[in-house]
Amino acid sequence: MQKVDFDNGRISRNILQTTLPMLVAQLLNLLYSIVDRIYIGRIPETGTLALGAVGLCFPVVILITGFTNLYGMGGAPLFAMELGRGDREGAAACQNTAFRLLLELFGATATEMPHALPYLRIYLLGTVFSMLAAGMNPFINAQGYSTLGMLTVVVGAAANLVLDPLFIFGFGMGVRGAAIATVLSQGLSMLAVLGFLQSGKNQFPVRFRVSFPKAGQIVGLGMVSFIMSVTNSLVSVTCNSVLMDCGGSLYVSVMTIVSGVRQVVCTPVEAISEGTSPIISYNYGARRQENVRKAVRIMTGLSIGYTALMWVAVMLFPQIFISIFNTDEAILTSAVPALHLYFYTFVFQALQYSGQTVFKSLNKKKQAIFFSLFRKAILVVPLTYMFAYPLGMGTDGVFLAEPVSNLIGGVACYITMWFTVYRKLGREQDI
Repeated sequence: MQKVDFDNGRISRNILQTTLPMLVAQLLNLLYSIVDRIYIGRIPETGTLALGAVGLCFPVVILITGFTNLYGMGGAPLFAMELGRGDREGAAACQNTAFRLLLELFGATATEMPHALPYLRIYLLGTVFSMLAAGMNPFINAQGYSTLGMLTVVVGAAANLVLDPLFIFGFGMGVRGAAIATVLSQGLSMLAVLGFLQSGKNQFPVRFRVSFPKAGQIVGLGMVSFIMSVTNSLVSVTCNSVLMDCGGSLYVSVMTIVSGVRQVVCTPVEAISEGTSPIISYNYGARRQENVRKAVRIMTGLSIGYTALMWVAVMLFPQIFISIFNTDEAILTSAVPALHLYFYTFVFQALQYSGQTVFKSLNKKKQAIFFSLFRKAILVVPLTYMFAYPLGMGTDGVFLAEPVSNLIGGVACYITMWFTVYRKLGREQDI
């Protein structure tokens, strides 16, 4: 399996070599939840209601992802920086500490299982699988094995694509079948990741050791992704609550579909950001600051170009995106204007992703955490209530809060990154 050489070659080529496999991996990883919603939305007679019910479970699912990212996304940039500095022992300490912390975290979710809803009860049983697979996958990518990292996801996603209809319709298990299929598929991905970590390709075989200084650094940087997940969960709870009050269960189903479209559309720009992150971290650790600047420029250009194209597509052809999840006429009538509102300033997402990626990749925890909180907790949640109730916009106000926060949050994040980080690169040894 070819390894991306971060020490040589053009930055643009390195970004493409890491981003393209990561894009495929993230699209396939997205299938875990998207395929569930596609099939659940087509369950005869109860599909629309079931879709809304599963949407109500998303806050807990998002929190699980947050705990995974706490160590995976927190450890991988530090791992790449140590590699760039040539400190193999420090890199190994980052990986082993993250792995051990993930293992110790499983007990924290075990008590929730008996009290969960049917979908969540089964889904939580697979927490150990999903957290190990997703949490350690960034360390594969950070070593330059982006194609191999992609394949560990392909195994599970392909299995989920086959098992979902089998359990949902073939065995007549409905929503429970979707959760069982997801858990089994995540188990296969976990085995693939562990197989790499124990193979000869891995330059840093896993050892069950914790470096307490590294643990503090990993958790500190990982709090960025964790807080993003927590605030996303808070936003999801807020939106579902207000929508249920203002529009009923139909609008909760509409939000589930709109969120699904956003996941699909955002996956490539996330891949661009995450694919560029190890290159930024590695070159910063190696003190090649002009390469860092170049990577930031390429990432920003690709992200803006992509989001602009997708904005046009969503505005012109909303029905195509909505019909991926549900073809009910009542849903379509309500979902089209909601989707238009929600994506009105989608291009500014590129600025948010790019700015956050730079902060996270360079271990700028305070800035990254602030802007994670700023866009979601400080902007979206209050705006949702303000638009829906005092301004009397009802359900429209819920969908309008997102584009307003995209505009304000994206511009504020990127401008801050540009003046406090980007402009200083190359002028100082460290920033």
